[in-house]
Amino acid sequence: MTEQLTSAPALSTPDNHILAETEAPCSTSDLPSLSEDQFLIRYEIERTLSEIRQHQWRRVALQFPDHMLPHSAKVYQLLSRGLSQRLSVIERHVELDLDKVDSDMKRLAMDNDVDIEPVKLTILADTSYGSCCVDEIAAEHVNADAVIHYGRACLSPTARLPVLHIFTSMPLDHNTAIQSFSSAYPDHATRVIITGDIPYAEHIQPLTISLTKTGYTNIFAAQLIHNPSSAIPNRTLPSEVNEDPTKLSEWHIFHIAEPPTALLLTLSSRVASVRIHDPSLASTAAEANTSTLLRRRYALTTSMSTVSTWGILINTLSVKNYLPILEHIKRQIAAAGKKSYLFVVGKVNTAKIANFAEIGGWVVIGCWESSLIDSRDFYKPILTPFELELALASDDQRIWTGAWRSNFQDLLDRDISDTAASEHAVENTTDNPSHNDDPNTTANELIHPSNSNSDSDSESVPPEFDLRTGRYISHSRPLNPHYHRTRQQNHQQQAISSSNGPSSKALTKHANGTIATVNGIASPAAEYLRQKRTWKGLGSDFEIRYEADGDGDVEGALIEEGRTGVAGGVYGW
Repeated sequence: MTEQLTSAPALSTPDNHILAETEAPCSTSDLPSLSEDQFLIRYEIERTLSEIRQHQWRRVALQFPDHMLPHSAKVYQLLSRGLSQRLSVIERHVELDLDKVDSDMKRLAMDNDVDIEPVKLTILADTSYGSCCVDEIAAEHVNADAVIHYGRACLSPTARLPVLHIFTSMPLDHNTAIQSFSSAYPDHATRVIITGDIPYAEHIQPLTISLTKTGYTNIFAAQLIHNPSSAIPNRTLPSEVNEDPTKLSEWHIFHIAEPPTALLLTLSSRVASVRIHDPSLASTAAEANTSTLLRRRYALTTSMSTVSTWGILINTLSVKNYLPILEHIKRQIAAAGKKSYLFVVGKVNTAKIANFAEIGGWVVIGCWESSLIDSRDFYKPILTPFELELALASDDQRIWTGAWRSNFQDLLDRDISDTAASEHAVENTTDNPSHNDDPNTTANELIHPSNSNSDSDSESVPPEFDLRTGRYISHSRPLNPHYHRTRQQNHQQQAISSSNGPSSKALTKHANGTIATVNGIASPAAEYLRQKRTWKGLGSDFEIRYEADGDGDVEGALIEEGRTGVAGGVYGW
């Protein structure tokens, strides 16, 4: 039996198919359905309204992470309703005498500490960078006076706009958490710092009080602070640790919810142990083991020691001091005799950075959480600023202690202290001439004696080998003058040997060796493009040919008018 068709089958995709979304852009399975009262509590509507009125913000941007976007419309509705109700209360107290409306409105507004001008709310549906960072760039596009950030945050200091963080507190079963804590630390005298993911921050203090009542004597409830440079990022420390930071290694960490990988690596070398309590499971807190991940990060770092061309990824424009760390990284790469290129890519993915085959390794500038990127899916590894310092260090200076830093502010603070120490050493050498018997010797040569004999040292540069393959790397330092001088001498020797050798009648094609140079130094990207790129873009294989007339002068190609019209009409489509 054959089925009769009532209409012609669709042999092509309809025009409006692009408007129909077949899959959800983000997973909302973990997002619960809330009542209006639950919305008021979780998203702290009353506190938000109070902050808006107190600071008299007129344009407010609401930033949600992707998985919270389904709740954004309801939050917008509740905030708009609260702002309009406050304004209507004032208007009901104003007399209808038109001559007194303006004065009465201003007087009532001053008495109630409320502005009459309505507040404009804008939802930032797509963040330019990581959802944990405040998207000041998108907020400035709508001329926002402030940003309200929802969900977990890295709490990195911002540079432009005031920010109100709403952490959207999550529920926690205290009995299960106490049971998990007791099984993890049976000794009541154990020193334990209780921390948690930001949505669980409000449960830390009540949980600590309950555990103290059960007999624990050395537990500390870490409170939230806006300081990523702290020994425990964005958390307070016990008083004895503030006095002596080395005592932090005697404390254990009990963390509620899965911490970010950057936080886990940071804590692994600073505390005795880290145990993680999963609120969704009623099991014992599992001890975090970061040894495998740390070994992998160290392997990536050492494998990048011979990279000649680095790419600097700007992963944020909102975190304070991202420009100083950019200059710091550029100086480091240049001091190592290597080349760097700057890229502003927003959210980093494999497709974006795969377009730049010239880059041998990447370093990302972002917040202390987003700087750590698992680069297993990328063609070239991606390092943090801290790991870059290890990669650029020489083999005898690269010492791996197991410590790992996530916040680049620590690098800037150390750079400032090193600069101050160098200036102090220069002052001492200039004030004490006994250390300088040769009047032609500069203070910089006294501090760095190797600089005074850089020319002779460059003639005997030690060879470099790739630790992964064992092969000799001759182009690991493209900005080293010795490297370019050696290449130039090799080219000259080849030219001399070819001119003195026996002549050959075989046709040879001489490649054009013109390469873009900056201050006399060849561009590594241009050299890679000339030697290794197999495809150089549309039109790269087009060669303009000229003909000579009878007198020998070059005659340009004939210009002709091309065909015009509609293709369907020409070919009968």
